[in-house]
Amino acid sequence: MAENLFIPETTSRQELYESLVPQIEALVQGEDDFVANLANIAAALKQTFDFFWVGFYLRKNNQLVLGPFQGPIACTRIDFNKGVCGHAYTTQQTVLVPDVDAFPGHIACSSAARSEIVLPAFDANQEVFLVLDVDSDQLDDFHEEDRQGLEQVMRIIEKLARTNY
Repeated sequence: MAENLFIPETTSRQELYESLVPQIEALVQGEDDFVANLANIAAALKQTFDFFWVGFYLRKNNQLVLGPFQGPIACTRIDFNKGVCGHAYTTQQTVLVPDVDAFPGHIACSSAARSEIVLPAFDANQEVFLVLDVDSDQLDDFHEEDRQGLEQVMRIIEKLARTNY
């Protein structure tokens, strides 16, 4: 396991994702504890991009329950039909929100969050089993390169889940 991330000196998020994704693959290789891997992935994303909040919500019974995260304290439980995380869960699609105040039913776990991207991960039965929630304290902070880069990270998580979750 690597102890440090190599973070290129660039403002291009695409270049940052291109550097980070293989490092995440190396970071989780050989580790069979799923929660530990999620914790390191959240830390790697936070460290690389300095996002306001990065974390996972896992499906447990009939809710999404807070998992490993980096950032200020967060909502512990989210109903499947509530907020951006619940919307990503129920629609089974990545949800990119440029202004959280304009999203109907947004759950304000922190009033400092201004924009958000939430991505679902699918198990072997193609059911959503967790979502990755990334918040920014800036309006309109997430774009197509974030969707593409974070979806690559989600494919790593799905692969891990099929063998270790």
